[in-house]
Amino acid sequence: MTQKNKSLFWIVVGITAFIIFFHLGSFPLLDPDEPVYAETPKEMIAFGDLVSPRIYGEYWYDKPPMYYWLVAAAFKAFGVNEFAARFPSALLGVLCVLLVYRTGSRLFGQTTGIAGALVLATSIEYFYVAKAAVTDITLTLFLTAALFSFLERKYYLFYFFAALASVTKGPIGLLFPAAIIFFYLLATKNWQELKNMKIPAGVIIYSVVALPWYIVMYQIHGAAFLDTFIGFHNITRFTTAEHTQTSGWYFFIPVLILGFFPWTALLVQSVYASLAEGRKQVPALLFLNIWAFFIFIFFTISNTKLVTYILPMYPPLALLVGWYLGRWLDGYRHNGWCYSWPVILSGLVVLLVGGIYFGVKAMPELTTGLLVMAAVLITMAGTVWYAVRRGNPAVGFWGQVVAMTIVATILVAVLVPAVAPQVTTRDIASQFSAVYDGKSPVYVVKFLHPGFAFYTDVYGTEVISGDDITKAVAKNSTAYYVIRQLEYDTLGSKERAALTIMAQSYEVLLLKQ
Repeated sequence: MTQKNKSLFWIVVGITAFIIFFHLGSFPLLDPDEPVYAETPKEMIAFGDLVSPRIYGEYWYDKPPMYYWLVAAAFKAFGVNEFAARFPSALLGVLCVLLVYRTGSRLFGQTTGIAGALVLATSIEYFYVAKAAVTDITLTLFLTAALFSFLERKYYLFYFFAALASVTKGPIGLLFPAAIIFFYLLATKNWQELKNMKIPAGVIIYSVVALPWYIVMYQIHGAAFLDTFIGFHNITRFTTAEHTQTSGWYFFIPVLILGFFPWTALLVQSVYASLAEGRKQVPALLFLNIWAFFIFIFFTISNTKLVTYILPMYPPLALLVGWYLGRWLDGYRHNGWCYSWPVILSGLVVLLVGGIYFGVKAMPELTTGLLVMAAVLITMAGTVWYAVRRGNPAVGFWGQVVAMTIVATILVAVLVPAVAPQVTTRDIASQFSAVYDGKSPVYVVKFLHPGFAFYTDVYGTEVISGDDITKAVAKNSTAYYVIRQLEYDTLGSKERAALTIMAQSYEVLLLKQ
């Protein structure tokens, strides 16, 4: 590695670490997902049981324990706080970017490695999820490490990382790599590669790493574990829409367009060029495309859809865009494709600035931050136009990197802290702790339950609907209720008369009977 490339590598490390770790613990856990992945390891520590995940004192079969273990270790190191809950995701997010750099450099050259790494680090969805206490970055890292290991024919590592992915999120840790490799071998007609993959040894490695937790859980909890974890959280959620508002087949199209911004402006060109090249002489490019397409199609078919599900397709897409940009930066001319970059980027910026306009009207307190962000985005688009017209793509590339670093800074230093009080239970939990008598029953609406438990150490009883609240009020005993305004509005006049509003934080109410 030359001195220049060493300097560029450390620039990649610095930019990535800054974007992901900046203000990591400065705002509360956001409902409803982050508190789940913080409360569960906190209870595992409290109960002295690092095998069986728990929440509200009950066994919890939603996910395997990998992220819980990582957060539990962070709690031991940094204390039980927001920074520690997010630290594993942030650290692994940085490592995944560096893995893209390393693999891209080995497969396609240093320029591609640097470009691909920074494309990933500055994609909106990637850096946002890397700053969140959720499992998706952990899964993405292990799947990426497994599939890159296959590409580099490091088969023992392939099985090891596939096993870690399975201890992170279940059967897809093995299903995804196996399916992607199958379709790649089918496309290349290279079935001979199976003989080189050391499958018998791989089965042993995978079994030793992945299976012990599942075996122990089955021995402890029996059919309840299999029925809930495999039956509901994997099969049922794939076949039945858990969130009907996101079940449409088209859901992930806008998610990808916005989530991969600003590099979406180069996505179609990169995929087209890489497929043409992959068919000729670079099988790794074909593999990256199959990887990305499989993830996208799988979750499009799935009836339950969440924004973060397609995150594992971002590393291969980043490397494809990095490869496309790398050739351009190294002097290869893309001719007719050149102006598509600023044209598409400008269209996306116009849409985002339009969204910012409505954001200012809806939340005037965000005006300064949103207007600065709009100015940065417009400047970024102008920089890319200038770069393409001058035939200097490096200016456009680094212009986008710098712009997105600024956007990430504004997001977590200005916008999220302003919005966070509206999407967290921390404030109402603090007010509850100040007045709670320590013995009366507590009823908490399902959406707020994880955050309330994390910030109060009071589990309470979960209520799902207004009918549950009505039944609780009918008991005519002293009780506390933590519900949202929308649940309160569904109560009848008799129930409202029996309840006193003790505190309110935006749309969350603390009531006492």
